[in-house]
Amino acid sequence: MPMTEGFIEVTGGKVWYQRHDAMTDRTPVIVLHGGPGSSHYSLQGLRVLAEDRPVIFYDQLGCGNSDRPNDTFLWNLDRFVEELGQIKEALSLDEFHILGHSWGTTLAAAYYLSKPEGVKSIIFSSPCLSAPLWAEDQERNRKLLPLDVQQTLKTCEANGTTDSKEYKDATTIFNKHFVCRLDPFPEFLKKGAHYKNPEVYNIMWGPSEFHVTGNLKDFDCTSELKDIHVPTLYTCGRYDEATPASTEYFSSLTLEGKFHVFEQSAHMPYLEEPEEYVRVIGSFLKEVDDKK
Repeated sequence: MPMTEGFIEVTGGKVWYQRHDAMTDRTPVIVLHGGPGSSHYSLQGLRVLAEDRPVIFYDQLGCGNSDRPNDTFLWNLDRFVEELGQIKEALSLDEFHILGHSWGTTLAAAYYLSKPEGVKSIIFSSPCLSAPLWAEDQERNRKLLPLDVQQTLKTCEANGTTDSKEYKDATTIFNKHFVCRLDPFPEFLKKGAHYKNPEVYNIMWGPSEFHVTGNLKDFDCTSELKDIHVPTLYTCGRYDEATPASTEYFSSLTLEGKFHVFEQSAHMPYLEEPEEYVRVIGSFLKEVDDKK
């Protein structure tokens, strides 16, 4: 497929984007990666969706191939919403689908609720639409871990030693249960670790997936999900830290909300069940397009 890439000027610097064009006139989908401070790297396999439609990736400011400015005041939700609007304008996207994963769903929701034009549908993949509810879910998930791991996490958080090797090792065990259950852990992901920016993650989220201390800790848009008036798909893995119960709850609040669980996955079904993930996402996008 034809592919173009380049940089777009946004508030605070330049962001890198990549567009995979299709031989069809179907509506493009823009992919919002997780993090905050991650990159499109782990999601790049979704370029196969370009068999049906243009697929647009970009690395949010501060990570991946994009600029990494030192201004910590840039790391807030409103600026990332503004950034997405600037990308939409630069790429002349009159109408488009949004596929957000993890923190990308927070961004997708906040962007849509700012009332932009042109959003045709939204896919909330492993959603985080309420940081308080996410934190509650992780408290329950932590209780499923071995007792010594639970104690290590609790002690390090109480002592402020979340940057210690003990805490990181315990976090790895949590991740094997609820983030990516592939064993061995993909070398592909290890090689892409340098694309992440831990500073952005720490400022906005915290020291780990389950210890929320950053400026997103009070984010909660559940009361506004009723205001989403486009077709919406909510998905998660059976063992996802974005739990099936919470994901289904979110979907029930949206008039045109659909819900799907990937039965063999945790938080990364696009890697854990790639064929099934692409099938479900692709079918939803085609169904929305064919409603015309």
